[in-house]
Amino acid sequence: MRELKYSDIILLPQYSTLRSRSKACTAVHLGSNIDSFVSPIIPANMRAVIDEDRAFSLSEDYYFYTMHRFGVDPIEFCKRARNWKTISISIGVKPRDKVYITALAQRDLRVDYITIDIAHGHSSAMKEMIKLIKKHLPDTFVIAGNVATPEAVKALAEWGADCAKVGIGQGYVCTTKDKTGFTRPMFSCVEDCARNKSIPIIADGGIRCNGDITKALVAGADMVMAGSIFSQCVDSPAVSTVVDGRIYKQYFGSASEHNKKEKKHIEGMMKEVPSNNMTYQEKLGEIKEDLQSAISYAGGKDLTCFKNVKYLEI
Repeated sequence: MRELKYSDIILLPQYSTLRSRSKACTAVHLGSNIDSFVSPIIPANMRAVIDEDRAFSLSEDYYFYTMHRFGVDPIEFCKRARNWKTISISIGVKPRDKVYITALAQRDLRVDYITIDIAHGHSSAMKEMIKLIKKHLPDTFVIAGNVATPEAVKALAEWGADCAKVGIGQGYVCTTKDKTGFTRPMFSCVEDCARNKSIPIIADGGIRCNGDITKALVAGADMVMAGSIFSQCVDSPAVSTVVDGRIYKQYFGSASEHNKKEKKHIEGMMKEVPSNNMTYQEKLGEIKEDLQSAISYAGGKDLTCFKNVKYLEI
């Protein structure tokens, strides 16, 4: 069966009773958590996409975020964020990450969400880290990833994860598919992983335009993570350069030499992408409006309507 990218499909409009697109509701809950977020979009937990200032703004404006783990001390971050509406961090699976978990528990620091952020989430290292977090921080919502098969999602759920992050090798600056041969086009990946899912799914990678966010939701994602479209914002953490009078932003993968500062197990690159001349807030607002329009085309009133949308391969 053909594996599909977001660009390989189109969505079919349905009869709508919505009087105004502005009335469509884009709010979403992440699993059974009581927190409600403005929309299902999540800026990627990457250095060129999010920093502490952006994380604070997202938290205060009721958007979900997860702070990246590169050069960030989770203990100090959680201390500074103790009065934020949402405290969401990323960790790896190395010995120092295990120390962070026990230290968070010993110091009784609040942490609402932890994303275990590794390249290959269907692994014994992931299983051990989920077990450790659930032992020491049982009330913390655990997002585990990345994975690309329904078997992996099932395993994450059985190990105790509250949510699975899905997507391997499809990011704009990811070279995993070229370096290793392992990947899955995102629409089919999400659709397959969402079948009979027992935990929520975050689709991570492959978003090139706002319409792709809708397609990820149609495929079965509960929330959608995107990197390049936020790194292009004028106030993103990505370094700005000017070429022939035009602003470009330096967007790089987490497994790139630019991020790792060493030539070892490189599976990413750095690209200079043109700025979209929008602030983070403007981009978030545009995405919300486009999702509201998509809800109208889908014949619904909120995000649940995407479950019934039909699509065609092109």
